[in-house]
Amino acid sequence: MNEARLSAHPAPRADLTAAVLGFAGPPDAATSRCARLVALDFDGTLAPLVDDPATSAMTPAARAAVDRLATLAARPVAPGGDVLRLALVSGRNLTDLAARSAAPAGTYLVGSHGAESGRVTAHGVDAVPLRLTDAQALTLERLREGMQDAVDGRRGAWVQDKPSAAVLHTRRCSADDALAAVADADALAARLGLHAMHGKDVVEVAVVPTSKGIAVERLREETEEDTDLRALLLYAGDDTTDEAAFEVLGPGDLGLKVGPGPTRAEHRVADADALAALLERLADALEG
Repeated sequence: MNEARLSAHPAPRADLTAAVLGFAGPPDAATSRCARLVALDFDGTLAPLVDDPATSAMTPAARAAVDRLATLAARPVAPGGDVLRLALVSGRNLTDLAARSAAPAGTYLVGSHGAESGRVTAHGVDAVPLRLTDAQALTLERLREGMQDAVDGRRGAWVQDKPSAAVLHTRRCSADDALAAVADADALAARLGLHAMHGKDVVEVAVVPTSKGIAVERLREETEEDTDLRALLLYAGDDTTDEAAFEVLGPGDLGLKVGPGPTRAEHRVADADALAALLERLADALEG
């Protein structure tokens, strides 16, 4: 990551409102129609971070904003009208993301930082099958064993298994144990020839190379193929793993960093409720 490109300064509120209205407006003089893809991280973005990931939930304001955007996305497209798509992009596995988010039907889901994907339907999640090669499956087994060794004897540290990854969680353990466990996880990834993704009190190592940047680019490409329209992307996230998504944003796109910390995103909001207020403003503009 190019640290020189990261900024710790928030944009003035007036500029932020103008950016949201600009995203909702005509894309440019040469394009009369477009598709708008609103892609949102879950934990720390729509739902406040909590010690127990199984208790995570959107704030009421975020819930209302997401449901409203999903309703707009589900409307029939009028002749000559624009297309709206809504996606949740998370490090959680797909099943967990679907359960914790209770995303409305029609919402696209991306789990495990892009390794899993699907779409919510009235009958559940229509998921794209994830298949590992024999070599990847063997490496994943070794990875899980090594991650368990990294937390043994370190109170509060624990390992989460995903279909293509293992995740070290250190939020509940002491600072010294966290440093030691993270060092062991990094060393394990290096031995296995894998990349260790560092987030807030987590280290995720996957056997399928991916990132949120790759995931949202794939979503954009699929949207453009399905609609035959240029797709503009709004992405909101709070963690270091979301920087890969901010990095792929281009002209006409909008990046929103939630909370403190250096970022590539041009704009920043304080928390989930501040993001929800902007999403409601976006919905107002799209309805108008």
